[in-house]
Amino acid sequence: MVTPRAVLFDVFGTLVDWRGSVIAGLSAFGAARGITADWAEIADGWRRAYRPSMDRVRRGMVPWTILDDLHRDALMEIARRHDIGPLDDDDCEQLVSLWHRLAPWPDVVAGLGRLKRVAIIGPLSNGHLALQVSLAKRNGFPWDVTFGADIFRHYKPDAEVYLGACDFLGLAPDEVMLAAAHNDDLAAAASFGLTTAFICRPAEHGPATGDRAKPSGPWDIVADSVGNLADRLGG
Repeated sequence: MVTPRAVLFDVFGTLVDWRGSVIAGLSAFGAARGITADWAEIADGWRRAYRPSMDRVRRGMVPWTILDDLHRDALMEIARRHDIGPLDDDDCEQLVSLWHRLAPWPDVVAGLGRLKRVAIIGPLSNGHLALQVSLAKRNGFPWDVTFGADIFRHYKPDAEVYLGACDFLGLAPDEVMLAAAHNDDLAAAASFGLTTAFICRPAEHGPATGDRAKPSGPWDIVADSVGNLADRLGG
């Protein structure tokens, strides 16, 4: 494998602990309002709505919609199902904004700093640009470039996302690596000619993570942290 000129990252689960962060935020919201609920199940249910919501956009069933709005729609349904409503506009804004304040895994910031010395780095996520900027500002992600799904008006695994990023960078697909904790994301990237790095995140889904934390394809690199990926790429 030739050392990639750019390493782009999936974000939710790969770089940030969405589950722990969302559970903490929901729990604080409930405590402030005297609401008792299974916040872990609500967080997991909210995340389970992620892929079906995006697929409705990808299939043209609904117009282009950014992730904040998809999260808001899913939240309203989950709130009804768990009888934690009604939520007013301010409540929804506060809860949706939890996804802008997700905490990173401990290895991420230092590892990105090392990788930045040897490659262009940036996010390639289904989050929109404003969300990516929020996460970078909160966590100190030292991006060279920031992509958001709204730049492409497509969600992964559409080709327009992976190849669009390569085009913006002026690089051939085989000069760009996708690093992700998700085998399906890497499989799509590989199918379009990108190189791949699997980063193991055994705690992403809590006890239910299971085999999802294991590589299931012939990825170019398998790493247990961003720092380990930097080691492999000479950072």
